[in-house]
Amino acid sequence: MSDLRCRIKEYIQPFERKLALQELRALTESDAVAVDGNDETALTFAVPGCADPAHLRESLAYWRSVGDHPAGLTAQVRREATSLIARNGVPTRSLPESVGPLVSSNLPRKRCLRYATHGLHEYRGKFFPQLVAALMNVAKVPKGGIILDPMCGSGTTLVEARLTGRMGYGLDLNPLSVFIAHVKCQALDLTAAALVSAYEAVRHDLERRNRLRRSPHGSLCQRDREYLERWFAPPVLAELGHIAAAIDRLGSQGARNFYRASLSNILRGVSWQKTDDLRVRREYVDLQPGESVARFLKEAERSTRTVAAFLADYRPAVLHEHLVKEGDARQAVAAFPNLVGRVDAVITSPPYATALPYIDTDRLSLIYLELLSRESHRSLDMRMIGNREITRLSRSAYMSHFHESKHLLPTSTAALIERIDELNGRADVGFRRRNLSALLSRYFFDMRTALEQAHELLRPGGTMFVVIGNNRTTAGGVSVEINTGHHLAMLGSSIGFRVRDTIAMEMLVSRDIFRKNAMPSEQIIRLEKI
Repeated sequence: MSDLRCRIKEYIQPFERKLALQELRALTESDAVAVDGNDETALTFAVPGCADPAHLRESLAYWRSVGDHPAGLTAQVRREATSLIARNGVPTRSLPESVGPLVSSNLPRKRCLRYATHGLHEYRGKFFPQLVAALMNVAKVPKGGIILDPMCGSGTTLVEARLTGRMGYGLDLNPLSVFIAHVKCQALDLTAAALVSAYEAVRHDLERRNRLRRSPHGSLCQRDREYLERWFAPPVLAELGHIAAAIDRLGSQGARNFYRASLSNILRGVSWQKTDDLRVRREYVDLQPGESVARFLKEAERSTRTVAAFLADYRPAVLHEHLVKEGDARQAVAAFPNLVGRVDAVITSPPYATALPYIDTDRLSLIYLELLSRESHRSLDMRMIGNREITRLSRSAYMSHFHESKHLLPTSTAALIERIDELNGRADVGFRRRNLSALLSRYFFDMRTALEQAHELLRPGGTMFVVIGNNRTTAGGVSVEINTGHHLAMLGSSIGFRVRDTIAMEMLVSRDIFRKNAMPSEQIIRLEKI
């Protein structure tokens, strides 16, 4: 029996090539051999002829084809191709029946991250969907297996779990994250024709402009209504109300949620919030009449085209249910008691220590979509892992807890916190820098608890992947590296995980509005429950 030839994607990064070979060797349980070079340069690899080509085509994340081309295209390449077709000028109404024949002539030649529902909403700190799919393969998670992301953000892990025939469970404390993750997963149950029809209905409704407009925030409390009025011009609020009313008239809950996400995605841009500043900063901008509606329709059409093109070509054998909850990774066992000892893999990208004001960044959507009242924002922000909100009283409490319990942290982690505390303690630094040691202490204790919870939920031999960015700070005028990946790996080891592997990822510059806040480097930490 002749060997099976597999062609790797030409444009992947070195760390992705390493994962590509790991996933191929895990799925075939054999050593793939480079045909036209070595492991670092070859495009074609041979695996024993006993490998199942159909299974490989359906599963592989970083490979272009398995066996004969074009019939051998992987499902992943087809998924990415649909996002290119969505941008190539095919009329929106024609997408459902036009996509299939166009796939082979629209193959991606560079990184494509926004296929399927992955591009529905901007979100800080999203990680690569192909990475999630590859990690599930490396961990040998079976079809129908259980994937958990206890800090799920906008739902990348959950979407990939559903796309690849696994069950996805997620937790996040941010209600907007939970909403977006649910919408992304729920939209996979729609049909291309139904989605296009819903878009046409909304567009027609908005273009007629003769229906009664609902109050843009009629059911909100007085404080929340007043807050929105401080951040949106009155004509903009009126237009947003018109959009919301048109969405509410759609018959399908899935479609309504889909376009509510589109509405959320334009709120920041039509408000007086300074667009590229994560802090609460006002910048007055005058929009022309009809501009908010125009921006919404552009966003809605973009999302409709991308997802409809994908759905037109997507034929899942099984599309398992998903479940995403508002919840805390430090209480994951209480959130999913029926999963204890059953989870095949945990794949998560935790918040970085003191990196982003998550709730403040999302505050306009949280209020407008009635997901969280303004008065609850600060208390929720204080509960977030990695938050940078602190008072003098809590700083003292965190440091007292650190000194009492630092034996629970790896020696190198405790030493890092002590060094930063000492450097800042003997220098004239501001309030934020003086808080850093206390915030880092809390972060690592919180992550220890989150790792313990994941460990309890995993089955014996189950795998946890942590994708985390490293950081740096200045303490007392001295530059200090915070190798978060190393510290989390050591934390995992201290609670009973085996550290299987660490892969360094070169940070790619994000193209979204939060690109200025990208971390300089990331790592993939692979932990195994012994």
